Amino acid sequence: MKSVPEYFGSMVFNDQKMKARLPHATYKALKKTVQNGEPLDISVATAVANAMKDWAVEMGCTHYTHWFQPMTGVTAEKHDSFIAPDGDQVIMEFSGKELIKGEPDASSFPSGGIRATFEARGYTTWDPTSPAFIRDKTLYIPTAFCSYTGEVLDKKTPLLRSMERLSNVAVKVLHLFGKEDVTRVTTTVGPEQEYFLIDKKMYDARPDLIFTGRTLFGAPAPKGQELEDHYFGSIKTRVAAFMNDLDEELWKLGVLAKTKHNEVAPSQHELAPIFSTSNIATDHNELTMEVMKKTAEKHGLVCLLHEKPFAGVNGSGKHNNWSIGTNTGENLLDPGKNPEDNLQFQLFLAAVVKAVDEYQDLLRITVASAGNDHRLGANEAPPAIISMYLGDDLGALVDAIIDGREYKSVGKSDMLTGVDVLPDFKKDTSDRNRTSPFAFTGNKFEFRALGSSLNIGCPNYMLNTMVAEELSQFYDVLKSADDLDETVKELVRKVFTEHKRIIFNGDNYSAEWVEEAARRGLCNFRSLPEAMAHYIDQKNIDLFVKNGIVSEAEIKARYEIELEHYVKQLHIEALTMIDMAQKNITPAVSAFVGKLTETALSKKALSESVSVYAETSLIEELSELLESFVKKTADLESAVEGAKKFDGDNLAQATYYREVVFTEMGSLRELGDAMERKTSAQYWPYPSYGEILFGV
Repeated sequence: MKSVPEYFGSMVFNDQKMKARLPHATYKALKKTVQNGEPLDISVATAVANAMKDWAVEMGCTHYTHWFQPMTGVTAEKHDSFIAPDGDQVIMEFSGKELIKGEPDASSFPSGGIRATFEARGYTTWDPTSPAFIRDKTLYIPTAFCSYTGEVLDKKTPLLRSMERLSNVAVKVLHLFGKEDVTRVTTTVGPEQEYFLIDKKMYDARPDLIFTGRTLFGAPAPKGQELEDHYFGSIKTRVAAFMNDLDEELWKLGVLAKTKHNEVAPSQHELAPIFSTSNIATDHNELTMEVMKKTAEKHGLVCLLHEKPFAGVNGSGKHNNWSIGTNTGENLLDPGKNPEDNLQFQLFLAAVVKAVDEYQDLLRITVASAGNDHRLGANEAPPAIISMYLGDDLGALVDAIIDGREYKSVGKSDMLTGVDVLPDFKKDTSDRNRTSPFAFTGNKFEFRALGSSLNIGCPNYMLNTMVAEELSQFYDVLKSADDLDETVKELVRKVFTEHKRIIFNGDNYSAEWVEEAARRGLCNFRSLPEAMAHYIDQKNIDLFVKNGIVSEAEIKARYEIELEHYVKQLHIEALTMIDMAQKNITPAVSAFVGKLTETALSKKALSESVSVYAETSLIEELSELLESFVKKTADLESAVEGAKKFDGDNLAQATYYREVVFTEMGSLRELGDAMERKTSAQYWPYPSYGEILFGV
């Protein structure tokens, strides 16, 4: 057996392979592009294409694909073979032009009105900063995606632009501090991925899971997560086999899968990677979700990435661990041993604080989805109110700066175990706050509000852009300062004073915080339609246009796309509920009531003195529930039909689906779940929560 270091990255055209296969000059030119963002020459692309093709063919590949991330929320790929005619034979060819440019159909992907059906041409273009890799005998080339007229149609291009913008501004700021050796600043991300694993036979018997990714009906099992015995518990044999295969597949693809464990809910698990640069982390997270699904199939399992597949137990999120570092190896969010004296750290911290406060609506918008609406604000995820947690030590430092007082960091203290055989150790300067949406965790911020199925490119390009904007404003203040240190101190104090409202170190789940947040003037958008209504506020348009991330037309297109997607998702859920109710649940309960009636009549036929109380009371209860259920099904049908009057106004229609259709769905589910609790398992048409969640 090969060791992990021997096969790690074996399916990736990584730096080691490029160095071995490319001419030295070509390799150096490509490295400059990757490391410094320098333009790429076509001659370099041609040499890379030839080397990439030779390697891929040696590995058994027959096809290549430009792999991209359109606005669908999933990745896309079109496969072309390497073959080219050579008389009666074929040869394997791959040109620099084919590497650089592909042409998928732009009108068949969501465009928010930018592209009509007859305007079909679109382009994918190679992202040389993210390495190509092999899956299923196909060479996958990470790319960006745009329309024929140049509009951005993907989630990756804005991310790359935001990384470039933040780097340019941060480098200028660092040069003011004398860091002339810094030539590039990068943002890094480590996204923790939560997911559910269930038996495929159970999945196949649930049309709601198949069509929507979540259960639309389902009474709670007698046991849920209340004993807290699943969290970090012993991993079941079948799940462990899946995890082992998953690790191996991801390691072959160069994904730095590090940690795996059981999560809080039954059948829920988590995988956490080591951080990478934001664009590679985004590619790797999309790849991780795809590999999870395919690996699960091999084990007779299904991987569920919906944010709330099961009511009554924890849903799944994705914690986005974000930081900023330099090409010289310095973490700009590391406070060091004496943060009170670290003006550079204070300045970058102030930029993040100001950004999160001024653009809290954008951070909420970037995690808004139909699935995430189910979990934000529950006792499993941060609330919909965006705030920041800095911890006791940094929080006290900020207060001291605002008040103009001296402060001495407490530093790390000794943790005494009180047991001689157990080693003592240094504990962190502050506790972790798992209720905070945006928490400082030592040398990075953990953005905890992301849903499990989300493409992390979107929140990260917004985060990069808003911090770049603040750093740009800071640079304008500092560049002509006579006394840099004093000007930095004044600026930091001003920022912390004006934006302290966004900092909250307490319990984000408490009702008191909701009231306090309102007094502070913080946003509390409880659903996607509420949040998305502010996406195209002028300040947000100005942010992205000024920093060259996306145009006003592209922002408005994304606004329309998100609303359309939300409407379609809830529409599918409503139709699925109606279908399940009418075709299976109503007939099943009716049949069970019929059987009870038949039993009662048979017993009475034997003897008038025989009690049929058990049957008649259940018949009456179920008959009443069934009548209400049938009426509520009709109400849901009417609600769905009523949405048509908002055609053409996506925000109004999304709001209607949230306030009317979603409410009717909840009422119908309540009745359905009540009937499930009373109906014989022999008659109920779908696997129960107990069977699904405890069947692996």
